Amino acid sequence: MAYRRTERVLQRLAARHEAIIAAAQAIAMESGLGAVQIVPFAERAGIAAGTVYRYFPAQTDLVGALIRAVSERDIAAVRRAADAAPGPLSALAAALMTFAARALRHRRLAWAVIAEPVDAAVDALRLAARRGLAAEIEARVRDAIAGGHLPEQDTGLAAAALTGMLLEGLIGPLAPASEAGKSREAVQTLTLLALRALGVVDARARGLVVQTALPAEDAA
Repeated sequence: MAYRRTERVLQRLAARHEAIIAAAQAIAMESGLGAVQIVPFAERAGIAAGTVYRYFPAQTDLVGALIRAVSERDIAAVRRAADAAPGPLSALAAALMTFAARALRHRRLAWAVIAEPVDAAVDALRLAARRGLAAEIEARVRDAIAGGHLPEQDTGLAAAALTGMLLEGLIGPLAPASEAGKSREAVQTLTLLALRALGVVDARARGLVVQTALPAEDAA
């Protein structure tokens, strides 16, 4: 009986933790990370500030948990799309397109998590998120090289460059404003550019981009 009570308590605590993160994400999507200040955040979310402090002693803890949660979901979606592809080059295209589509679909949140100026302490947390994405891309590039689909190259450097290209092209200060109905076109353009940069001949790269199907929730 004690074990069951403990299990229920853990489930309740986990559910409350997820509810706080979800509320923080909703505010970040609307107003950015700067709005995720514990006391006003708690008031707006209808959660006692003391409850939030029990889970997240400081604002940086809450922001860090939000960044990790969003990053983990994005990387999991990228991995699922790549794993479902029929070959290593298709997997690479699927990974790139899935991340790009998700970033455009939730552009305000992606900007908040990746680049919004907030606090120096947050930068280290963001760096970990970027490294996670770069590592996933690098793994797909290595697989494509091993399969003979890409020329030999520095996979770490290539992954870092592609990560920067995706982030700057999609959500950075230089990124063009997204237009309604143009998200898929932007995703395809960036993916095509990435594949060409890695050494895929143009005709093959175009075929991969056209043939890669995005999950319904990521298609725009």
